[in-house]
Amino acid sequence: MSGRSFRPTGIRMVALAMAMAALGGCARSDADLRQQIEEIKAQRGAPLEPPPVLRTFESFTYKAQALRDPFSPSVRADSADDSGARPDMNRPREPLEAFPLDALDMVGTIGTGAAMVALVKDPSGLIHQVRTGNHMGQNFGRILAISETSIELVELVPNGTGGWLERQSAIALDD
Repeated sequence: MSGRSFRPTGIRMVALAMAMAALGGCARSDADLRQQIEEIKAQRGAPLEPPPVLRTFESFTYKAQALRDPFSPSVRADSADDSGARPDMNRPREPLEAFPLDALDMVGTIGTGAAMVALVKDPSGLIHQVRTGNHMGQNFGRILAISETSIELVELVPNGTGGWLERQSAIALDD
């Protein structure tokens, strides 16, 4: 029995010595870690950019209260004049009234003086002969004059208040 009791004590002693050695390693000083942290804290960081300068804005006083509102119609609906120009809605439409003016091209003329006839090509490529007084364009355009280089006409466009305005237009000879 005495051999048995000695052996466990020896194993116990070895285990105790290993535990003490392990605990000794854990009890090591953390002074080197603290020193490294202090060195990092002591380093200067990159300088910060200065904050942007705040601009001060000049106040503006609106002084045009007495002028007409630019977002309201220039002609009042209650002052619409029925005696102005109006399109004849009962008149039979001419073939070139089916197209907007910018889709039509003047390609030439035939004749001279008051008997001059203009040649106008529509978007489908068909060429039409037009004379003074004919209509063309989608805004009730009526031909006023034909020259060798252009067709002068007047269109009737709605003014937004139930009336109509006359607008001068022209189609130049296509080069």
